[in-house]
Amino acid sequence: MNKDQGKGRIEEAKGKVKEVAGKMVGNETLEQKGRVQKAVGKVQADYGDLEDAVKKGI
Repeated sequence: MNKDQGKGRIEEAKGKVKEVAGKMVGNETLEQKGRVQKAVGKVQADYGDLEDAVKKGI
């Protein structure tokens, strides 16, 4: 696992926590910020996956 994969997965998890917390307390802004953070983390993790695949020659 490279650093982009790790950081991306962490950002996804933090975003999910924010999203769920926003839903629980009825804070739409927090929920939206969580969705955005989760999406950014997914993109970063996918980039890390791609980078890893290129290094392995797949």
